[in-house]
Amino acid sequence: MVTLTGVGGVGKTRLALRAAALMRPGFGDGAWFVALSALDQGALVPYTIAETLPLADRTTRPMMDVLTEYLADRHVLLVLDTCEHLIEDCARTARELLVAAPRLSILATSRRPLGVPDEQVLIIDPLPVPDTLGEGHQDAVRLLADRTAAAVPGFAVTDGNRPEIVRLCRRLEGLPLAIELAAARLRELPVAELCERLEDRFATLGDTENQAHEADPPWHRALRTAIGWSHQLCTPEERLLWARASVFAGSFDDQAVLEVCSDALLPAAAIVDLLAGLADKSILIWAPTGGGERYRMLDTIREYGAGWLRALGEQEELRRRHRDFYLAMARRGDVAWLGPDQVSWNDRTTVEHDNLRSALDFSLTAPGDHTALELAAALWFFWYPCGFLREGQHYLERALHRDTEPSTVRNRALWVCSLTLMVQGDATAGMAWAAECAGVAEQLGDTGAALAAQAMVMAAATIRGDLALALALADSLLAVHRPEHGLTLPTLLARLGQSHVHTAEGRIEEAIKALEEMCADCDKRGERWMRAYADLFRAQAELTLGRFEAAQSYARAALEIKHRLHDSIGIALALDVLACADSASGQGEPAARRLGLAQQVWDTIGRAQIGIHEWVSARDVCERQARAAIGDRAYRAAFRAGYDTGLEAGILHALDPTPPQTAEP
Repeated sequence: MVTLTGVGGVGKTRLALRAAALMRPGFGDGAWFVALSALDQGALVPYTIAETLPLADRTTRPMMDVLTEYLADRHVLLVLDTCEHLIEDCARTARELLVAAPRLSILATSRRPLGVPDEQVLIIDPLPVPDTLGEGHQDAVRLLADRTAAAVPGFAVTDGNRPEIVRLCRRLEGLPLAIELAAARLRELPVAELCERLEDRFATLGDTENQAHEADPPWHRALRTAIGWSHQLCTPEERLLWARASVFAGSFDDQAVLEVCSDALLPAAAIVDLLAGLADKSILIWAPTGGGERYRMLDTIREYGAGWLRALGEQEELRRRHRDFYLAMARRGDVAWLGPDQVSWNDRTTVEHDNLRSALDFSLTAPGDHTALELAAALWFFWYPCGFLREGQHYLERALHRDTEPSTVRNRALWVCSLTLMVQGDATAGMAWAAECAGVAEQLGDTGAALAAQAMVMAAATIRGDLALALALADSLLAVHRPEHGLTLPTLLARLGQSHVHTAEGRIEEAIKALEEMCADCDKRGERWMRAYADLFRAQAELTLGRFEAAQSYARAALEIKHRLHDSIGIALALDVLACADSASGQGEPAARRLGLAQQVWDTIGRAQIGIHEWVSARDVCERQARAAIGDRAYRAAFRAGYDTGLEAGILHALDPTPPQTAEP
């Protein structure tokens, strides 16, 4: 383990990224960058690492157990970036992972060492600066010239401006972030005037501030001065927006800023221009994406803004506005998910992951309301379809243990928590939450929660192999459904449960009829996520009838959607079905490869085939057929090849296994 330490703005993250890029070819299982700056809670460190790795969070075991098992025999470099605010949790996580995984290396960035045994600490100093005569190392001068040329076309270091540039770099002590902030000001000020203003800023720090920080190294004061000076040169409106925008975690878009930060002091009509102004001054980093324009702040810049927000007495109010904005987003996504916009909601919530976490963490500290329960439950579509089940379970259980008063809001969180556990194959824990939900729903007359709890009991019966009970519950759910109710999750789950039992009992035509009705309902409303599950169940029915090409066609249609939505369970099930179709038609080698690739995904989920007996049996039959077709040795080699294939490449090949007409060597 190597930890890069140094003051904020010295370039620890940039150096770590460069080092990791150079070292990556030496690590057989890759180098992975884990950004921790947006986290408020140290308990989320293992989850964030797991979400960065090609490792889903779908298991009810402790996340550290999942991580240590995954990394145990892998040759991996982890870059843990910005650890100082979670130092104890980062240290504990690093210790456990290094003990469990002998071939793991960790490169951390932190303003102080983690204190892990055998940790090697490298202190990153600012860039070397020339002496008073301009002689010696020119690193700081080169950085200033490079950044200024990007902001001021045609700028160059000349004999005429070199003395002032050297003076500026020396005054800023070679600190990269301070130099970049200065370069942004050279759009409007000549170097000489910039130096004078900076000298004035140093002079006006005042004895109190100088005494308070007199033990700091010079570059601490240089950074504090450079940021404060940039702050001073902003307009009052830009300063206020800088402070208010510090409540965002990770990146954010202009619409979020508009709703969270605007009021009579910051009119909505001015927000776009103010964002552009802060980006021009390098306070915000502008990041255009496929989903629109987004902004982010460097950690040091955000901390400065947060300090001003506290000084203004607005921190609590802005955190509430931030939470309310993301609660409203979650509510809209909850309502819209079973419709035509699932891909856009997947993308939108994934890019806002850091802000959703921040809103949840704040909600869990607010006494006297049900916001944490409501937000965690409304995000069910993010936890399950979008691939963050384990983190969802973490937040739901925290909210449920904190807010124990019976209510309709709590009922919803109860069945959503049950859902997160059921699809991870933990029927026992899922049933406990579902039973509580059913009991309270009956007392409160909460019909919606009662139906959802019944769907969870049906799922538990399916996992446990009680097909008679599963079918009775599915039929009961469908009997009370009315078309005018539209698509509901309990009804869609009931359709799947009904078809599963019919297929398991050999009543294939009844299974297909149920699935066709479900597909028609989904197609009418543009729904794709549950419709893809219907295709998967249809593929299983076609396999039972011996129609292997039809089974492959349905499985590939499902895999395409599940891959786009990052639904790991759907991906693994589709690969299993494709493998079964291959083995049943005598293609042992591709079947073994598919099984290996599917196992790679199941290992990230926890319980293969969710523990459902019929699916486990189908997988066992597939393996026996493939071994019989090509022999044990060839089977093991093909299975291993599939397991070791990159998931993205393996899925793309499964979707289109036909080799290109002209292959490059």
